[in-house]
Amino acid sequence: MHINNLDHAATSTTISAPLASENMMDSNLPLVVRGKGNYLYLADGREILDACGGAAVACIGHGVQEVADAIAAQNAAVSYVPWGFLDTQSRRDLCKWLSQTSNGHFTKAWMTSSGSEAMEGAIKLAREYFVWTNEPQRVNYIAREESYHGVTLGVLSVGGHVARRNPYKPLLLPNTYHIPACNPYRQRLPEESDEEFVSRKAEELEQAFLEAGPDTVAAFVAEPVVGAASGCVPSVHGYFQAMKAVCDKYGALFILDEVMCGMGRTGTLHAWEQEGVAPDIQALGKGLGGGYQPVSAILASNKIVRAMEAKKATFTHGHTYMNHPVACAAALKVQQIVQRDDLLPNVQAQGEYLRKLLQDRLQNHPNVGDIRGRGLFWGVEFVRDKSTKEPFDPKLQLAHRVHQTALDPPYNMAIYYGQGCAGQGRGDHVMIMPAYNITREVVETIVDKFVAVVDDVFGKLGKEAYAEPN
Repeated sequence: MHINNLDHAATSTTISAPLASENMMDSNLPLVVRGKGNYLYLADGREILDACGGAAVACIGHGVQEVADAIAAQNAAVSYVPWGFLDTQSRRDLCKWLSQTSNGHFTKAWMTSSGSEAMEGAIKLAREYFVWTNEPQRVNYIAREESYHGVTLGVLSVGGHVARRNPYKPLLLPNTYHIPACNPYRQRLPEESDEEFVSRKAEELEQAFLEAGPDTVAAFVAEPVVGAASGCVPSVHGYFQAMKAVCDKYGALFILDEVMCGMGRTGTLHAWEQEGVAPDIQALGKGLGGGYQPVSAILASNKIVRAMEAKKATFTHGHTYMNHPVACAAALKVQQIVQRDDLLPNVQAQGEYLRKLLQDRLQNHPNVGDIRGRGLFWGVEFVRDKSTKEPFDPKLQLAHRVHQTALDPPYNMAIYYGQGCAGQGRGDHVMIMPAYNITREVVETIVDKFVAVVDDVFGKLGKEAYAEPN
């Protein structure tokens, strides 16, 4: 019966009226027809100020002709080769650039198409490293609550984003252990110093190693600055040095997920440059290609590569579009523009100005609990009660309200939003992540609009926001 229906669908070519399912291919989302600089232009005539670059993707803004030309040139030369037995100059050039700009720390790279793919590859590479080094019992991973590492089942298992994990819980891997993240706003004890806080965090990681079995842990996985799951939460000074020391003590690898916070977003090319540590394996994405092509990367340090070469092995991993020549050409051109135009100092300068304006204008707002971030990666957390840090009822979808109000007229501005920063799916935050070449004047416009949006949303909430949750 099913075969007959499929055969009929495959051979019927005349349709007298639109099918209901055909209309479902469209969405009700605003239709973007063009992008230029910091702005997106909609089919309805509106001009949207892009204050978040999607999910921190559009790092050099929209419509840069140089990148379009690089893509066209690579397409004209060769648009695709099978990565397993052919190579391209664009891949070689990008990988060489990634190694050189890490001062040779990374000596091998695999180019993929999304952050999820890069992180999935990173945890697989960690596993295979221990196969190469004759420690096959290392199958466990330790990661953090309120973290996000991607949507594929492996990295969804490692991640701690409750809302995105919940539908797939029965499918998630059992060999993952989660410890509290490093969130000083919500976790620091009264009068606790940075050193005391870091010591407590290191003890949490050590206890997870002991619970799992120290010689069974393959890696500890973390974002240097937590992105979507918590809203731009940086660690306190010394945290990652302490975490890496625990990993080294027990022989586990140290994996950093810089898909969202890396490639200049926090003011240095790699976010770990500000932490005094370097990872064994790293994932890149988003800002790597600036949205001009879907591109991400798995980076391996010399420690990993030496083990692979000693076994005369190859990484047992691959995707059809891995090392895609057009994606590599686009990513390299984006990074060359960032480097040539000296944009990282601008990220630092405009990021500091953004911080100052947000704090000057919003730190005394009764429902703004925390303003945190680094570079051009800033989050604002909203709370029901400022003194107790109690979050709003998740049913209010407060962060989404702020996002939607900002996107709608008269504000016409895109900001990112999320829930879960207070733990267990509770807590509302929004994120501001503009392009690296943003000007002081545009920073001021973003903050002016954002403050007006916050006043608008909370002015309309009234008693609804303070009703006791069911």
